[in-house]
Amino acid sequence: MKGTRSGVVAAKFPRRGSIGYVALMPWLVKTEPETYSILDLAKDRRTRWDGVRNYQARNTMRDLMKVGDPVLVYHSNAEPPGVVGLATVSAPAIGDATALDPKSPYHDPKATKADPIWMAVELSFDRQFQRLIPLEELRATKGLEAMALLQRGQRLSVLPVSEPEFRIILNLAGSGGSKRPSGKRAVRP
Repeated sequence: MKGTRSGVVAAKFPRRGSIGYVALMPWLVKTEPETYSILDLAKDRRTRWDGVRNYQARNTMRDLMKVGDPVLVYHSNAEPPGVVGLATVSAPAIGDATALDPKSPYHDPKATKADPIWMAVELSFDRQFQRLIPLEELRATKGLEAMALLQRGQRLSVLPVSEPEFRIILNLAGSGGSKRPSGKRAVRP
């Protein structure tokens, strides 16, 4: 996965190939609402997405998630599970401080300040959808058949979302696709 940003959403400005071109990629993060819900994110306005203890998800946050990328928030282990809102990557991945905290349930005794092992991006609240889009509705929606979330055995907590999938989900949420990533939040070299 490292170094690829398949399914990128091209910014309207500047043009592809020009200096300062920005490509944003939508993501989906899973969270258990009893641990940290979209309401918690709305109250906090921004948070470090810490406690992720899977190497592939860590690598995604460290290598692929960029400031300005839109993020769908998905409540897992809920009844029913589903997409509940939208956030934005507001700061790049840094070492996950919970790995260094012996009192944290996410403590990793192998982690050090010099080599934190685990990473966390910062997410900023964008909005809570007017309704939860349940997993079963996602499964039944044309155009989402190949979505990573819906693949058998998929357990990662950080997943890529293609631009068409992102637009479909925004339409299901009643957003009418108006939240097209525009690239105005960040310019990457």
